[in-house]
Amino acid sequence: MANVALLVNPTAGKGRAAGVIAKVTEQLRTGGSNVAILVGRDADDATGLAQQAVADGVDGLVALGGDGMVHLALNVVAGTQTPLGIVPAGTGNDLASTLGLPTKDPAAAARLVAERLRDGSARSMDAVRVGDRWYGCVLSAGFDSRVNDRANRMSWPRGRMRYNLAILAELGVFKPVPFMLELDGERWETEAMLVAIGNAKSYGAGMQICPDAVVDDGLVDITVLGPVSKPAFLRAFPKVFKGTHRDHPAVTMRRARVVSIAATEDVTVYADGEHLGSLPVTCETVPHAVRILA
Repeated sequence: MANVALLVNPTAGKGRAAGVIAKVTEQLRTGGSNVAILVGRDADDATGLAQQAVADGVDGLVALGGDGMVHLALNVVAGTQTPLGIVPAGTGNDLASTLGLPTKDPAAAARLVAERLRDGSARSMDAVRVGDRWYGCVLSAGFDSRVNDRANRMSWPRGRMRYNLAILAELGVFKPVPFMLELDGERWETEAMLVAIGNAKSYGAGMQICPDAVVDDGLVDITVLGPVSKPAFLRAFPKVFKGTHRDHPAVTMRRARVVSIAATEDVTVYADGEHLGSLPVTCETVPHAVRILA
């Protein structure tokens, strides 16, 4: 019997995760795992519980929730031999989608995790180290991070609509930022609306900002959107959901293993949708940093 720690965010997906705990636990146990359910009082408490489970030698840490819970769990297991399982039950589920997991059926995702634990067939994926933090999908700085800042200050509405309103409000005041990047030692200075550094293709519930990114190629993909007018931005924005923005003349895409990014003004940084701090930062791709039950 494998010993599994099931790390739960009961508020994920507007309470969806709380409603499937019993079903997910049943699937894991039926698949041959002993399950300990971990529910933290807050993010710090959840992190401590997960760290203790890994230190105790758990055979797998399984995140039940959205991208925020997956990000938390990834930061606990990155650089260790403890595999990460994902049972998506949030709004975005970007890493789960990237890995081809069932995003609409938590029971099916739990069965897959149990199968991988049983046959020992975890796969490796890269993760990106930023100081003492890690991320698995996308780090963003510029317009989209300012939108996140604004959306986090808003109490209404909930869900995707709050983000859309924040986009419109920020677009009215945002000005392109002078960025200084260094890609594997090559310096690049450019004025841009945003810079995204992706280990995976998407963030923000399916926006394929780095459409060619691969999670196990040892590189990150860098997408830079240069200055555009507000009408041009609004016309181009829907293309990001299919990745067809790559053809826009203001978009530049590069690849590198290590990327440093700074700016001449205060710019916040988000990774996997979580606040990471402010520029400058250095993103280092670490091949095979995480074992994934997928």
